[in-house]
Amino acid sequence: MTADTGHRSAVADFPVGRTELGSISISDRVVEKLASAAAAEIPDAGAAAPRVLGHSMTVAGALGSRQTSLTGLPKATADVDGSIVVLDLSISVRWPASVPEVSSAVREHVRARVSELTGLTVTDVSISVTDLVARLAPPRVR
Repeated sequence: MTADTGHRSAVADFPVGRTELGSISISDRVVEKLASAAAAEIPDAGAAAPRVLGHSMTVAGALGSRQTSLTGLPKATADVDGSIVVLDLSISVRWPASVPEVSSAVREHVRARVSELTGLTVTDVSISVTDLVARLAPPRVR
């Protein structure tokens, strides 16, 4: 037997992002940072290759700019429309890992983490692989 207290759930009374105190909005930039951090949680994915004038520069290290890194954060772009999110990610993949498998793992993990952390619905995660990282820095000696 259950007693009806007369209180209704606040979740059922208001649409996503709205409460009795007003509305809550999450900026595109915040979602981008969350998506980027979530993508970096996949071991074989990392920061995208540096770009110069819109072109990937996988040999940019020779030019004095940063090199591709699996320890850096991937580039993310988010479009938040109400409670719907569309994400674009640019990542690098550790060679010889399978690009489709790593991309799929990143896509599913980012979708789940962003939804979990924000309460938003991620409808699409597009992934561009800009570099395969074959040369890794030697591990630090302790």
